Amino acid sequence: MSRQFGADFLWGAATASYQIEGATREDGRGPSIWDTFSATPGKVVDGHTGAVAADHYHRMPADVAMMRELGLGAYRFSLAWPRIQPTGAGAVERRGLDFYSRLVDELLAAGIEPIVTMYHWDLPQPLEDAGGWPARDTAQRFGDYAEIVVDALGDRVRRWTTLNEPWCSAFLGYGSGVHAPGRTEPAAALAAVHHLNLGHGLAGRVVRETLGERGALSLTLNLHVVRPDSDSAEDRDAVRQIDAVANRSFLGPVLEGRYPADLLEDTAAVTDWGFVRDGDLEITHTGLDVLGVNYYSTQRVRHAQPGAPRSRADGHGASAYSPWVGADDVEFLPLPGPHTAMGWNIDPSGMTELLVGLARTYPDVPLMITENGAAFDDVVSADGAVHDPRRVAYLHDHIEAVGLAMDAGADVRGYLLWSLMDNFEWAHGYHKRFGIVRIDYDTQARIWKDSAAWYRQLVTTGQLPPAAGRR
Repeated sequence: MSRQFGADFLWGAATASYQIEGATREDGRGPSIWDTFSATPGKVVDGHTGAVAADHYHRMPADVAMMRELGLGAYRFSLAWPRIQPTGAGAVERRGLDFYSRLVDELLAAGIEPIVTMYHWDLPQPLEDAGGWPARDTAQRFGDYAEIVVDALGDRVRRWTTLNEPWCSAFLGYGSGVHAPGRTEPAAALAAVHHLNLGHGLAGRVVRETLGERGALSLTLNLHVVRPDSDSAEDRDAVRQIDAVANRSFLGPVLEGRYPADLLEDTAAVTDWGFVRDGDLEITHTGLDVLGVNYYSTQRVRHAQPGAPRSRADGHGASAYSPWVGADDVEFLPLPGPHTAMGWNIDPSGMTELLVGLARTYPDVPLMITENGAAFDDVVSADGAVHDPRRVAYLHDHIEAVGLAMDAGADVRGYLLWSLMDNFEWAHGYHKRFGIVRIDYDTQARIWKDSAAWYRQLVTTGQLPPAAGRR
């Protein structure tokens, strides 16, 4: 008997503004850090940019109709801050805000619940020019922006996510430099951690104060499942260090009102954390109505041997600079296959381990999978279809892993697949395809992959279909 999920389990899909919208210079939209980064030679594969992407800005009604045909119960999308506030402060660009208002109305008319992410990495470039997330003022501006969007959409949107994967914003954007804005400043990365947490708290207060019990507040984290290479004290301490900088640097201030003492100790040589002011942790400690969890793969670490060649197989892009601030003696080891086209190992057990661990640590915080999916080298077959059995098998096994976590007591409320459609995959450009719907970037035609039909069967019945044709 295949697994059956309850009628109240929420099924959906997710996207992000810069990855699908295009129209980067239309209707008053200002430049973002990703416009600047992708236009910089050598930063994105083949010089790809999000200028057109999947052209969702112009094709939104048809895309929502496609979501309805898929049977989605929810759609998680992000707002482009520079489309709404071109400079990140001051006047609102009404045409940009109206686009999202129309999107919400289209979704509701289609019977699909909108889940709004306020920030998915496209910081207005003028705010970066003024210091970016390492600057305290950016958190304040984010709180102001939250007031604008909650006031405009809160009458129809209940579920609000403040930030998507702030770890990436801080450590890939300001530590290793493989993401926009491409800075490699360890102290700035840690300052960005705090100001992202502070921005979350300020925006969370807006949701709470404006919507009250009508609103549901969330934060989406890409929590890392890190395992030791051996049971030695050194390797277990390597796991502790990564857990501190990858996971507890956000979970601590948001859910406990404090930064972990070991994180502060590990990073003492980089910064004294003087950017944390009195009262800040009361703001970050918002509590959550649901914690969004993004999961793709696991990692294996060990204590690095002095003078020996060191592996950096962390799955987060090649750079001479490390995103793991304060964990200089930790080595990331290659993992056995199978792997996705991103080079990430496929390990559904990590999903169960992560969810069960969160449920034990924070038993009163409901969970939702806000991203999970896989990139593979899809091709259009002679019959005009996209047969993607590896993606179907990946989704089947990871959704079963969610069910196993629920069996073990994890309070998981829903699953949002990444991604609805192929898109601009950040520094990888258009070469990595995560979608269950293929985008022909020459014609913008939408082609359902086999995984889309498989997912429609799941979301309309709540019963996990077999992964037919697994290979």
